[in-house]
Amino acid sequence: MIRIGVIGYGYWGPNLVRNFAETPGLAVASVADIDQKKLDIVKKRYPGVATTTRFQELIEDRSIDAVAVATPVSTHFELGMAALKAGKHVWIEKPLAETALQARKLVEEAEKRERVLLVDHTFIYTGAVRRMAELVKGDDFGDMLYYDSTRINLGLFQRDVSVISDLAVHDFSILDYLLDEQPVAVSAVGTNHFRGTPENLSYLTLFYGSGIIAHVNVNWLAPVKMRQIFVGGSKKMIVYDDLESSEKIKVYDKGISLTDDPQRIYEMRVGYRSGDMWAPRLDATEALRVEGEHFADCIETGKTPLTDGFLGMRVVELIEAATRSMNDRGRSVEVNGKFMFQGRRVA
Repeated sequence: MIRIGVIGYGYWGPNLVRNFAETPGLAVASVADIDQKKLDIVKKRYPGVATTTRFQELIEDRSIDAVAVATPVSTHFELGMAALKAGKHVWIEKPLAETALQARKLVEEAEKRERVLLVDHTFIYTGAVRRMAELVKGDDFGDMLYYDSTRINLGLFQRDVSVISDLAVHDFSILDYLLDEQPVAVSAVGTNHFRGTPENLSYLTLFYGSGIIAHVNVNWLAPVKMRQIFVGGSKKMIVYDDLESSEKIKVYDKGISLTDDPQRIYEMRVGYRSGDMWAPRLDATEALRVEGEHFADCIETGKTPLTDGFLGMRVVELIEAATRSMNDRGRSVEVNGKFMFQGRRVA
């Protein structure tokens, strides 16, 4: 049985504790939070779980095998590094760290100590995104042409991160999972409507060497909540609506075809195809449950997590590039490319 401790019982911590407590192979040993009232809730819901206001107690406890960090991103590096140096396997809420340099140091420490480092990019473990990846990589979809995402709602305004780190980060991880390539450049514009707080709205465009283009619209100042992704392929098109209760993924047999037939030189070269729509069956298991089981399996077998530290580094690098572009009113910023696909670094 893998004993796990959770640092942070605020917004996301309760979801982690609930799923860890119900995941075979995992046992919640302790929860740490600076708010004693939150710890009182833990004691009431989970009488057998120890609590503490000092995260050091949790990290120093040799009976604890793994630590989950669900605290503000500004604390991720300190807490993650302390846990790794104590020999713990580590689960960290997204994004992995404030900077790509911090992220790289965490990955290097995990490799040095042969510990599992999983970054909680939860969408990768949803049935919808996993099915979408199967479709995109299948022969029936054709070549991927574009990705267009809308993530908007009214709040929650964050004090320490912009809307890019809070919402666009989901699309960065999904794109990393869908594609066998990394973006070569990013352009972003955004604004802060309230002085002294991070940007609350941003429009981002990611450019790929293959010609794929990805557009992401994120906004904390919208009157309605939307979570939609459109993925266009040369043979099929996909619509993913995360707020749909049943048919989250819809596949459309729609598209265009081009002809260079000299017999039709005076006709329009573009032909339109409009076929059927179908909604594939999806795995309805809660994503955090799938992720928790995956984490336990990686610890037991030594497998590399789907959302490992290298993916976390690539995402943080994109956040940094997008932020530089946004601060320069949309100037296209090249992605450094320090972190190659599937975790191999460029020398």
